[in-house]
Amino acid sequence: MVDSTRGFVFLALTAALVFGAIFHGCSSRKASAPPSFAGRQACASCHEREHRLWTGSDHDLAMQEATEETVLGNFDNATFRYYGITSTFFRKDGKFFVRTDGPDGTLREFEIAYTFGVRPLQQYLVRFPRGRFQALTICWDTRPKAEGGARWFHLYPGEFIRHDDILHWTKPSETWNFMCAECHSTGLRRNYDLSKDAYATTWFEIDVSCEECHGPGSNHVAWAKGGNRGGKGDPSKGLVANLSDPAKGGWVLDPGARTARRTAPLSSPAQTDTCFRCHARRIPILDSWVAGMPFLDAHMPLVLTRELYHPDGQILEEVYEYGSFVQSRMYRAGVRCSDCHDPHSLKLRASGNGACISCHRAQDYDTSSHHRHKTGTKGSACVECHMMSRKYMVVDPRRDHSFRVPRPDLAVKLGTPDPCTRCHKEKGAAWAAKAAEGWRGPGRPLPPHFGETIQAGRLGKPGAGDALMALALDATQAGIVRATALTLLRDFARPAHLDRLKMALSDPDPLVRAKALEAMDGFQPETRWQFANPLLKDPVRLVRFEAARALAPVPNSLLSPEQISTLNAAVDDYILAQRVNEDMAPYHINIGVAQQQRGRPEKAEAAYRDAIRIDPTFAPAYVNLADLYRERKRDDEGETILREGLAVLPKAADLRHALGLLHARQRRYPEAIAELGKASSLAPDNPRYAYVYAVALNSAGKPDPALRVLRESYRRHPYDREVLLGLASILRDQGRMKDAMKYGEELVAVMPSSAEAKRFLEEIRAKGGR
Repeated sequence: MVDSTRGFVFLALTAALVFGAIFHGCSSRKASAPPSFAGRQACASCHEREHRLWTGSDHDLAMQEATEETVLGNFDNATFRYYGITSTFFRKDGKFFVRTDGPDGTLREFEIAYTFGVRPLQQYLVRFPRGRFQALTICWDTRPKAEGGARWFHLYPGEFIRHDDILHWTKPSETWNFMCAECHSTGLRRNYDLSKDAYATTWFEIDVSCEECHGPGSNHVAWAKGGNRGGKGDPSKGLVANLSDPAKGGWVLDPGARTARRTAPLSSPAQTDTCFRCHARRIPILDSWVAGMPFLDAHMPLVLTRELYHPDGQILEEVYEYGSFVQSRMYRAGVRCSDCHDPHSLKLRASGNGACISCHRAQDYDTSSHHRHKTGTKGSACVECHMMSRKYMVVDPRRDHSFRVPRPDLAVKLGTPDPCTRCHKEKGAAWAAKAAEGWRGPGRPLPPHFGETIQAGRLGKPGAGDALMALALDATQAGIVRATALTLLRDFARPAHLDRLKMALSDPDPLVRAKALEAMDGFQPETRWQFANPLLKDPVRLVRFEAARALAPVPNSLLSPEQISTLNAAVDDYILAQRVNEDMAPYHINIGVAQQQRGRPEKAEAAYRDAIRIDPTFAPAYVNLADLYRERKRDDEGETILREGLAVLPKAADLRHALGLLHARQRRYPEAIAELGKASSLAPDNPRYAYVYAVALNSAGKPDPALRVLRESYRRHPYDREVLLGLASILRDQGRMKDAMKYGEELVAVMPSSAEAKRFLEEIRAKGGR
């Protein structure tokens, strides 16, 4: 059974929407009419300066109807060639069109409905049946021609994205309604109908306007029109959210101080939480977000996973700003987005190093003795060393917001990006590390860095479990770092960790509590219930969500009637939550897994079939449905569903592996070996597939081919427990005890608390190992 909570970026949760003082930044006040949208012009009548700054900003131009004024691309019969496909951009009857490959791969004409974004590229949205809008992956580079712009380009220039690829512009991965819409318009409602697999998406304003951040403004307008300006009347001023700091603290640079201090501790994270909503790689967990709502009550941010971040926390994939910013000492000190950026124009408050030296004394930091470069050169810019950039969407450089101290030594150890060699390309990371060591001088060793522990956890190195547990409880580290350690700990968790995991489950940081629940996945359901059931009533929605997911497998036989009722209610809320994003197949997998775990097979089957219906290219739906049929002793139907999936996805390793296991259960061993071999070949980085294939080969009397498969997997995954076990077992059975001993010792090093691994090693020793 595949739990898409673990393998996919999509996940959702909903709950009843509660207004009032539970939202930080929202003042308690007398009951008034529910607020409604008033429109930007109502705001501009009093806030002319803010409106002027906002006009022409990236928020203002986030999405626009396609007109002569808004379309920046060349539609004068311009052509663009991509892997043998020639797309043509042209005008007809005053409208904009593209002739390009459609859902079936044939060239078709599509009308451009909307522009999407403006700097440094512009995308275009095409209207599709059932209310969908698809984003073209051929974009216009809006930079000047002298900078390489004024051209059409493809978002995937280095690989051919065919019409049947999940990344093709006509597929769900490029559906505007789900993937993009809520962060480019104001008051957006997706309005998806599962029964029709159709959208009726609406918005109040097409772009990101005032009320998307400040909330519906009708009560504020009424307050102002009632003569209450100047502080009279309702202290909340009728606002849904107060994005200013109630403590009214600010930053001052005292005489002689090297860095600024806040005059009062930050008392509300409402502003940053509002920005995080769209400037984070996150998963919505609430249907109708309301301005001022705590971020973790409405979203699940993704932590520092291998796919998204380098092991030291630097940005890798397109993750926006949240994940790096919350790692920073600045965030923990109370720095907010608006300290550096004007919240309406979105521009920096000062150019060059100006924004930095407003809080970092220029005499100490904006000087060659600090940055080691000639003043005025690129190397003297603070951002070049402390905010490295990375290009996304081919032409869009975005900066890491962790404001980190350069660590070229980590580049040597972990292969992470290094700002020194970004410019000094002819040099290596070792050169940069040696230079930095010379600058520090003797007697100043570098402090340990969490990146080494994260990397050890990712690779499964010996000792990683204890190191991850220590990192998770290190309160000097950022919450997202500690949470990441807990997600990795799931694969290393052992009884000796339980007392410390109990501490993590009650940590003040809700993100740490939520990911401690993931770490509990490594334990049996009864242990999970013993330690984690109080979190079903946690005050933060994200934590309650994770508690329901983690405890869903707990059997009723272990619970009292009251506990069964509590757990069922929590899981039902979790299931209802998934329907917030029911337009995407992975959410139906989450529903199916939860239903299956609670003993509701008919509902699980319906969920998996919904996933297949709305996205036939989503392989886990076929795998989970076939696994459900296995549980119900309906393998013949399971084979049928897997073959249906393979007809659509012949190169899906998950489907091949599942079919191979099914054939093994049916004692159709030659067919099983063939399918397992295909799965291993299609997914060479999956050690589990290699191990199962090798076991099948060995069982068929082919130990030498099995060893070749395992050795190749060992080369890629030298710390994988199953691969080590497979190598040691086959070599032992061949009588090659010294070779078997090597892998047995490595297995015990990876699993030092496993009595079974130790017994296995002693058995090898007893049979002639050294």
